[in-house]
Amino acid sequence: MTGFAEMNRTDAITAMSKENFDLLIIGGGITGAGIALDAVTRGMKVALVEMQDFAAGTSSRSTKLVHGGLRYLKQMQIDVVAEVGKERAIVYENGPHVTTPEWMLLPFYEGGTFGKFMTSIGLRVYDFLAGVKRSERRVMLSKEKTLSKEPLLKKEGMLGGGYYVEYRTDDARLTIEVMKEAVKNGALAINYVKANSFIYKDGKVCGIQAKDLIGGSDFTIHGAKVVNATGPWVDQLREKDQSRQGKVLQHTKGIHLVIDQSRFPLKQAIYFDTPDGRMVFAIPRDGKAYVGTTDTVYKEELANPIIEKEDAEYVIKAINYMFSDLDITIDDVESGWAGIRPLIFQEGKSASEISRKDEIWQSNSGLITIAGGKLTGYRKMAENVVDLTATLLHNEGKGPFKACQTVRMPISGGHVGGSAGYPAFVQRMTEVGMRHGLTQADAVRLSHMYGSNAERLFQHTEGSEQSLGNNLPMEVLMQLNYAMKEEMAVTPADFFIRRTGALFFHMDWVKKYKAPVIEYMSKVNGWTEVEQQIYTQELDQLITEAKPAAG
Repeated sequence: MTGFAEMNRTDAITAMSKENFDLLIIGGGITGAGIALDAVTRGMKVALVEMQDFAAGTSSRSTKLVHGGLRYLKQMQIDVVAEVGKERAIVYENGPHVTTPEWMLLPFYEGGTFGKFMTSIGLRVYDFLAGVKRSERRVMLSKEKTLSKEPLLKKEGMLGGGYYVEYRTDDARLTIEVMKEAVKNGALAINYVKANSFIYKDGKVCGIQAKDLIGGSDFTIHGAKVVNATGPWVDQLREKDQSRQGKVLQHTKGIHLVIDQSRFPLKQAIYFDTPDGRMVFAIPRDGKAYVGTTDTVYKEELANPIIEKEDAEYVIKAINYMFSDLDITIDDVESGWAGIRPLIFQEGKSASEISRKDEIWQSNSGLITIAGGKLTGYRKMAENVVDLTATLLHNEGKGPFKACQTVRMPISGGHVGGSAGYPAFVQRMTEVGMRHGLTQADAVRLSHMYGSNAERLFQHTEGSEQSLGNNLPMEVLMQLNYAMKEEMAVTPADFFIRRTGALFFHMDWVKKYKAPVIEYMSKVNGWTEVEQQIYTQELDQLITEAKPAAG
């Protein structure tokens, strides 16, 4: 099978323009990636284009949790809780290197949103709806036990806590691993390609006029069925199809702030209610604590939402409300991110009340649109889209296609023997990494991060380009080469944000290696001086925007 490593951008564009596909997907976030994997493993010929980098929109800007949405139970969205709750374990088993069980503490207080009785009943119902395995079912804790789990919590008025399991993930890497598995199975996928307009035959959409935003070429892609999986851009694409009618999107913005644990020594993930009755997560990760999210209506530019002063102040106020001894200020924030939720508009509902349920519909031209939904439910959303696509193709005499194959299908990097086999796999792979010259700490970290792809990663300092990267330590050069050659990283921002997450959680690392990484990418890709300057300025701007301004 062909993978990213065997096909460069020019080859992919040539192949896309020559083939006739069963399914053409527009949008390279987690939804599009999931659809590509589901469709290609059923036997469909699949192409996917993304106008930015893979996962550059909502799929790299979430709370980074594969979670069942406990708060939706409070809103009586039972079907959402049941469906995505069950999907958590599936996502985990298929990719344990990018998904980790995380015990979550839900403290409850006098007069709070969750009382002891409602927390106990709510978590029990949650366990039932989500099909939670016995070892991860909720436990109710006394005040003393709750504070022993997290001493930083506000003590005044505390009655106790609920303790239950969610799953922490790297949302961008999850997306890219799903995409890589789809490509390994025969899908064609390419980033930085924009769908400029649709092609029609007898009034039915049958392809797109596309533009390569890197090379500048225009080309056409033909697909019997076309799916609009563009997240926040769904309605813009429907306008190109002249089918933006009926249901429309309501964009809401959520932001997260990252604080070093030397200032916010959080040791336990917390889900807590705010004075205005919303729920906020505080989660430890890689020596940092990140906190979010806000939920406000958003009507600005979609591609690069930023953290406004009011957004940051809201989250800081929430931190100081629940962790009252810390006195966190905006100066303590190292970085953060803002993301847009592509929700389906509901009259009279506030941003927080709008359902997260996904919906699929077709225009008169046959364009299939998927909107709404949550990161956790990506696999099931994809299954529903491809079920519809398979039926439509079957009605046109195409197929037959298999039933959904993805329930027990490891994603790229997830071929480690499931969660049970993962620890032993990491131990073996750590030894391999050390034989390649890595320190034990780096070998462990990279084995965890890349899973069954780690051995290929370790080989990416070997070859003629090694001398070009002599300003980079081995572990950085490995990741950079792997990102460029096997994960279609095109720009420095692709590497520092979507491939490593460093801009959010290791800002010092980004600043330390920014210049040599750009220099290396420039040499390998043959960038002009102007191109190198453009990419440098882009990364500098993203570094600046990641830290909210105090003024």
